[in-house]
Amino acid sequence: MWGGVECTVNRVRDAYFHQLERCGHHSRISDLDLIAALGVRTLRYPLLWERTAPRGLEEANWSWADARLARLRELCITPIAGLIHHGSGPVHTSLVDPAFPEQLAAYAGAVASRYPWLSAYTPVNEPLTTARFSTLYGHWHPHARDERTFKAAFFNQCRATVLAMREIRRINPAARLIQTEDLGKTYSAPQLAYQADFNNEMRWLSWDLLSGQVHNGHPLWHWLIDYCGATESELAWFRDNPCPPDVLGINHYVTSERVLDKNLAQYPARYHGGNRQERYADVEAARCLATPTAGLRSLLVEAWQRYRSPVAVTEAHIDSTRDDQVRWLFECWNAAVTARAEGADIRAVTAWAMFGAYDWNSLVTEAKDYYESGAFDVRGPAPRPTAIATLIKQLAHGETPAHPVLEGPGWWRRPERLLAQPLILEHAKSSAISEARMTAMRPLLVTGGRGTFGNALGRIAALRGLNVRLLGRGELDIADAGAVERALDRYQPWAVINAAGYVRVDAAETDAERCYRENTLGAETLAAACARHNLPFVTASTDLVFDGEREEPYIEGDSTRPLNVYGKSKAAAEVRVLERHPAALVVRTSAFFGPWDSHNFLTLALRALSSHSAFHAACDITVSPTYVPDLVNACLDLLIDGEAGLWHLSNGEAMTWAQFALRAARMADVDHKNLHACRHEDLRLVAPRPRYSALATARCNVMPSLENALQRYIAEWRTSRSEPATRAA
Repeated sequence: MWGGVECTVNRVRDAYFHQLERCGHHSRISDLDLIAALGVRTLRYPLLWERTAPRGLEEANWSWADARLARLRELCITPIAGLIHHGSGPVHTSLVDPAFPEQLAAYAGAVASRYPWLSAYTPVNEPLTTARFSTLYGHWHPHARDERTFKAAFFNQCRATVLAMREIRRINPAARLIQTEDLGKTYSAPQLAYQADFNNEMRWLSWDLLSGQVHNGHPLWHWLIDYCGATESELAWFRDNPCPPDVLGINHYVTSERVLDKNLAQYPARYHGGNRQERYADVEAARCLATPTAGLRSLLVEAWQRYRSPVAVTEAHIDSTRDDQVRWLFECWNAAVTARAEGADIRAVTAWAMFGAYDWNSLVTEAKDYYESGAFDVRGPAPRPTAIATLIKQLAHGETPAHPVLEGPGWWRRPERLLAQPLILEHAKSSAISEARMTAMRPLLVTGGRGTFGNALGRIAALRGLNVRLLGRGELDIADAGAVERALDRYQPWAVINAAGYVRVDAAETDAERCYRENTLGAETLAAACARHNLPFVTASTDLVFDGEREEPYIEGDSTRPLNVYGKSKAAAEVRVLERHPAALVVRTSAFFGPWDSHNFLTLALRALSSHSAFHAACDITVSPTYVPDLVNACLDLLIDGEAGLWHLSNGEAMTWAQFALRAARMADVDHKNLHACRHEDLRLVAPRPRYSALATARCNVMPSLENALQRYIAEWRTSRSEPATRAA
């Protein structure tokens, strides 16, 4: 098991995107100890040219690299030094600069001279992919979209790799080249087979060129010369100066395998493309094939048979929910194990993005703070290990992972993955792994399944490939210890989430006994039973455990002092649950809004305002609105990660109810002249409320922004309406 740190430094016009700075690894040398504790002993690690010598070798600053490499040696971790990672070099050069190869080689020689013990290098990560993104698709600098510029960028990177390894081996003759590339495969119906064949030849081009195998008989020879403007002397240089990889590094993503389909109407516009002859959709194979492909195992065997060189999976990562992240890494591991058993020389699987990645959903062309966590989540005061870290540690130590989510299939194997009528292609090898049925999994037991939170848990857990069993009040009295025991015995869950309880805040003032029975005794009874059975347990609490006598958001360690019966019942539940089950997860949240509950505050507000009715909202009570789908996903992720104790989950902004309604109305283009901000006394609420109960977290901010949540909520709200939104006056 190898590891890797996402370290891209890509240029978009005159802006540089630095992943190491955004994920914080740049300033945390202690991260290396976290990696070592997982059992990782080989690490793809950045010694990036743009960062070390941005103004030339004469002004290079080696202090960061010196400290990190020294610590890696102390930890007995072998680094694979990366010199360019989707980059284009310092500002004084670029991928199409004729001097680029010699300049990178000079930097490589300086690295080898300073660290002669370094034994493994990736001078340029994914040269073919970087050239495509920069010069065929125009995403990154120099933002070209033509084959001739592509050839210049691609040849420059490959030539730089050859010259860099020459300089490195002048210092350390035993240094190995671990050459990475995204290796996928393209499938198509017969009428587009010519394009699929071209794509499938092109995917090998980095390794073919470096190995000196591009000659007059090569399938892409005429394309390189006739369309890309390559000369025979340029191609001869690579044949005369071969630098075959010592290890083929395959970077594998769920998007790596593609299907070409002429039926454009079947797919969203973002998939539409084509070549000089015809238009077609270029779609992830997982999104359109009736049967999943043979996947990574087949690709590994194919690479081994083509080159007969050692192979490693040098990136395995997926941007998804935690359960699917764990499933993806484990599936990649099993594919490598199977390929090795079939005779391929497979050396490793690399858990990529150990500290996550930012904005790869836009191919890092924008800075919108979209974060994908990895083995560690860096959105808190310190990196927080996730379930991926646990899986890495188990695999590194030869243990058999047994997390219950591994019993279910990833989204790329579930029926809902499909965008359109599934395609059946005879020449697409199918996977040996069938589309598993979720009913084979042990269930996640959810109490209170008829309420807002429970209903959302049921919907989202099912979408995530989790077998969920919802129990309503009539099916399980959570305050009855015998009934709870019988339910656990009957359903044999792997975890329990308590979404049940008494939620009528005002009615609780005159119905305290029932409120305490459902909110306090019920939660305590469930926690005690889960502790006896060693089951993970999650229960929900509220911002109403606070008295509101402050002007800044509350964090987990702040003292509780509830003002009403409901808040007191929840505060008591928190204490009793954690006494009974210290490993339980208690989630405080605030001010629900969501797409599936017609009675939440925001839905009522927009419904009234869009029909030109008056709507009153308090302007003197401050809360932190929470989008229910985000809350559910965060709870499930934290449950799978094995988190415990008190957590505050909200979408991270403090505002009054009136401000919340106004903001949503403006975003939805709904006339808000009938929105009336008022004092909470005017609403004639029975139960006293804290005037300020906004929540913040001192642990880890795992929720998206409120702006992002509102955009998604309003899109759902518009879809659900039969008439168009009324435009604001």
